[in-house]
Amino acid sequence: MRDAGRLQEALMELMRVLRFRDRDRACCYDLSASQCHALQALVLQGPMTVNDLAAHLYLEKSTASRLAAALLDKELIRKRAARSDGRVVVLQVTEAGHRLSRRILNDLTAEYMELLEGFDPEVRSALPTLLERLASVVGRRGGGEGGPSGPSCCS
Repeated sequence: MRDAGRLQEALMELMRVLRFRDRDRACCYDLSASQCHALQALVLQGPMTVNDLAAHLYLEKSTASRLAAALLDKELIRKRAARSDGRVVVLQVTEAGHRLSRRILNDLTAEYMELLEGFDPEVRSALPTLLERLASVVGRRGGGEGGPSGPSCCS
């Protein structure tokens, strides 16, 4: 029980710090933090529909559609017809989007390299694995539209 409470507090603090860091950093790239996440999702996952983007980011379709429209306006992504069904619109990253994504990723990697310098090599090596496993377990706990969910406090 104590470990779970400490984990919850630590994760809440980490999310708070990252949320503010993401917001402040994204403006350096002329993007909102949400636009940054959407662009990264399209780079990492490949072309997808607005519905797929919404599901991947745990957003409502209308929110994902607004994010896609903003990225389209900035010419970081483009629309194309799906190969399997020409009526379906797929979002795809442009070369400009890939360049910006690489710049963001390189900047973040440099920042995390600096942050990890103070940790022992064993911790540096174990930390990504632990976080990946935690994200996987939380993701498997369920969740429909709007994101992963555990026990609901609203029911």
